Amino acid sequence: MIYFDVLHPYYLPQYLPVAKELQQRSESVKFVIYNNKEQQSVLRTLVELHQLDAVWVDNEAQALALYISTKASWVIFGNAFSRASQLKGVSKTALMEHGIGPKSVYYTVSQSDIDVRFVEGQYRLNRLQVMFPDKVFIDTGYAKLDPVIQGVEKGLDIAKLGLDPNKPTLLYAPTFYPSSIQNMAKRWPEQFSEYNILLKPHYFSLTKPSYQKQKELLEHWSTYENVYLAGAEEANLLPFMVSADILISDASSALFEFAALGKPVVWCDFYYLRWSYRGILKFRFKNRVDQDLYKYADVAAHAKTYPKLKEVVDHQLAFPQSYKPMREKYTEELAGIVDGKCSHRIVDYLLNDA
Repeated sequence: MIYFDVLHPYYLPQYLPVAKELQQRSESVKFVIYNNKEQQSVLRTLVELHQLDAVWVDNEAQALALYISTKASWVIFGNAFSRASQLKGVSKTALMEHGIGPKSVYYTVSQSDIDVRFVEGQYRLNRLQVMFPDKVFIDTGYAKLDPVIQGVEKGLDIAKLGLDPNKPTLLYAPTFYPSSIQNMAKRWPEQFSEYNILLKPHYFSLTKPSYQKQKELLEHWSTYENVYLAGAEEANLLPFMVSADILISDASSALFEFAALGKPVVWCDFYYLRWSYRGILKFRFKNRVDQDLYKYADVAAHAKTYPKLKEVVDHQLAFPQSYKPMREKYTEELAGIVDGKCSHRIVDYLLNDA
């Protein structure tokens, strides 16, 4: 038995290609889902939608008890697991970080006592190995993109969403923090009327009370006829990326995932920062966002302010190959090999090392 620890539902797009590959090799898999009163209906919808063999737990302690009692061959995590050391000698553990990009947590998560981490590319493997010389890192690539590269993911039916198939499609996929959402114009869909707009915010923007203001803006934008807002249960960004001609985002993994598909990206530099991240406290922002943010800045065209955004988007759509060399260079560093076989390599390791 192999367990996937689904602390948050947005881990699923990274897990699903690997789970599918395991099932094709006749391996048993289960998904451990954490109950959450605020999000329970969304979680149940996701379990039903993906036909997951789910085990429900209330917290990390219950998850740990499950793993110990069943003595799974592997438990796969999408983030740090504070009780991982208690699984030593019981089950092998693996980490598949749920995103790529510039956030410092990408590196610090390896402080968790997990046996092996699957990594996207030699650059990141080498950097992690220097930071954690006693840890085991395996370069497999970024499994989340496999369904797109394999041609399995066909995208969305734009017409069924109520949008115009004859218009170019823009995907706005901001993260929850630091985010550009609050610094977008309230009527921006009107100013981008010649585009279909797919709004695919982070799961937290739609479900956490602390991001209510973001949700209100998103729901307001969804009232425009050229806009479709993804629901919280639409946790997978892949169909949206396949269907979009261009992406707008901020300090999000989506930037690098979309770039890895060879499509133009516009990076918003106008983040909304809480007062506790401004002025003399700006060091908190720098701690949250790895300095690789600036190293990889030229993977995309940048909009320094919202008033500049339309011009940048129009230009990138007219000249979609203008950043192609940098997209390819940084994809190699951040995503590794993009060949549709990443989940295959992960499963090879899981089964051969079991």
